[in-house]
Amino acid sequence: MTLKKLEKKLLKQMGQAIEDYNMIQRGDRVMVCVSGGKDSLTLLRLMHLASVRSDNRFEVFSFTLDQKQPGWDDTAMREWMEKNDYPYEVFQKDTYSVVLEKTRPGKAYCSMCSRMRRGTIYEYAEQHGHNKIALGHHREDLISSLMMSICYSGEIRSMPPKMISDNQKNIVVRPLAYCAEEDIAEYAELLKFPIIPCSLCGSQEGRARQRIKAVINDLAADNPDVPAVMLNALSNIQISQLMDKSRWDFEQLEDKLLPAGSESVKRFPQEDETDCGAVTGQADDILSV
Repeated sequence: MTLKKLEKKLLKQMGQAIEDYNMIQRGDRVMVCVSGGKDSLTLLRLMHLASVRSDNRFEVFSFTLDQKQPGWDDTAMREWMEKNDYPYEVFQKDTYSVVLEKTRPGKAYCSMCSRMRRGTIYEYAEQHGHNKIALGHHREDLISSLMMSICYSGEIRSMPPKMISDNQKNIVVRPLAYCAEEDIAEYAELLKFPIIPCSLCGSQEGRARQRIKAVINDLAADNPDVPAVMLNALSNIQISQLMDKSRWDFEQLEDKLLPAGSESVKRFPQEDETDCGAVTGQADDILSV
């Protein structure tokens, strides 16, 4: 796909996600968290393009946290920011040493690292008047988080496109929620983004998220619609078909039965009606965004 077509596709998908979840309003000061990876750099460029095309109805600022990881070099990224006239700051805080110290041997660094990074981001946004925090999570991040929570946490949860921050002082948005990772990777390659490798996470092979992504990729190899169908599932929750007693009153179901001979108002779907083939068409809405 040409750069022009790919950029148009990503902008359309991002714009649809922003509209669907009312992510950005006039006068917002949006802080895009840029890690130096392909996803956040793509988000930053697309958000700037969207800002210009909307007559600058919102501001875009780039925030990068330098966690003092060995080998970190943001020289090329700084030059890229200045070349494109992107307002930015690279904020230095040594969380790397703390993560290494606090993480037990054999455990992944990701959880501790993300908690410390979030705290710094929220604090910086509050102090500098940025009311929206934009993260570069894409479609595959959302659906892999869903699978991870099911397989490893015993919960059905993921990454919402829009949420209130932990300190309840900011709105966190994920404008790339509808965008496929493969499109973002191609976009980053075409534009030759100044990628900064994450040596902290990259040093831990066989992490749970990579295994989950491998499963999803394997399923998508047989049916390319699988990732889009999974994303659609996040906004199509059927509470009555699950087991959460706090969400569905199983004990009182008998009281909801209609009297014999009365006309049925709604018939609950049976298990054999909710097979995979019945939902594959739902991917069209996401794929065509």
